[in-house]
Amino acid sequence: MHKPVDKADHAAPQDQSSRLPLSRFKVLDLTLARAGPSCVRTLADWGADVIRVEPPPEAAEASEVVGRRDGSDFQNLHRNKRAITLNLKTDEGREVFMRLAEKADVIVENMRPSVAKRLGVDFESVRKRNPRIVYGSISGFGQYGPYAERPSIDQIAQGMTGIMSVTGFPGQGPLRVGVAVTDVMAGAFLAQGVLIALLDREVSGEGRWVQTSLLEAGITLMDFQATRWTMDKKVPPQEGNHHPTNTPMGLFPTADGFLNLAATSNKNFAKFCKLIDREKMGADPRFATAGLRSRNREALNELITAALRARSSREWFEIMVAEGLPCGPVYNVKDVFADPQVQELRIKRPVTHPRLGEIDLIAQPCEITGFDRNLRSATPDLGEHNDEVLRSLGYDDEGIEKLKAAKAI
Repeated sequence: MHKPVDKADHAAPQDQSSRLPLSRFKVLDLTLARAGPSCVRTLADWGADVIRVEPPPEAAEASEVVGRRDGSDFQNLHRNKRAITLNLKTDEGREVFMRLAEKADVIVENMRPSVAKRLGVDFESVRKRNPRIVYGSISGFGQYGPYAERPSIDQIAQGMTGIMSVTGFPGQGPLRVGVAVTDVMAGAFLAQGVLIALLDREVSGEGRWVQTSLLEAGITLMDFQATRWTMDKKVPPQEGNHHPTNTPMGLFPTADGFLNLAATSNKNFAKFCKLIDREKMGADPRFATAGLRSRNREALNELITAALRARSSREWFEIMVAEGLPCGPVYNVKDVFADPQVQELRIKRPVTHPRLGEIDLIAQPCEITGFDRNLRSATPDLGEHNDEVLRSLGYDDEGIEKLKAAKAI
């Protein structure tokens, strides 16, 4: 596979260094928490000119943000952006926002539906000033329906979408996934929808309202587990660390730890049985087909566990990899970033912060030939670009002072 050229390794042509795939787009970021910022981060990382709009320091909503602004989570969510403060509850602040909206291509927000309308920055209000706007919204439950105005967070969405019901060990009760999966995926799905709408706008000339929710993201993440119900009318149970439908595929104990492995096809199962010195198991009629192996999973897993306890995880890993069987270790986060493959991919990238110095964050998960994933700028301070952005809209010193007096910025 062709390895994309990285500017950290080779000097890029001048036109490449000044252009990224989304550099022609302007984005207004009205997001909070994680789902919305995850969407905007994708657009910012690939070059969009993103202006993050936050409440002024006096606003109650801003106080918590200021306190954790230098934290790793906030820094990772909001790099590659500019930042201004606007009090959208004032007429003056709302007018500044609308002037920005007139020049923008995209607006992203994750308020409850009624809040954007109450502030006068909803899709219909903005479209009157800019008919070409692509307006992206993430909410807990969607923009309509009986739950539309309910607040939500990832853990609630995990519970309501079935994710917690299929996570964990049988008989031990529901278990949340250890990361905010519905937040992150709702952000990814919205970024995808925004880009689709921008592509359509090149043909139709029309702006669009792109909507998703934590509820829809979670149901989509359920994937084949969801269609086991919609088509087969089967309620998927918890399966612990083993795959719900394919056997053997899961986490097995070894002499000194654990090993993830998969040997589900007939060919791989026969090879696996030979590698663990259990060829009789491969000839056992209970395990002759994928369906039989699934039905006799418990007995099969017990035999595999007994066999794997004879060697260490490293020994088994080297044996399986040498024969082309899918397998892998179980890492903690420190182990992840020590792995030579992770280091080669360089998904961890540095950026220099004026107060924090050089910090390492997580880059985009895609590589695109001809461009790089380097982080261009650290997360800005609250209102760092107020004057710069306001002057681009035609405000002079007197106009900026009037906005301050009106507590609009």
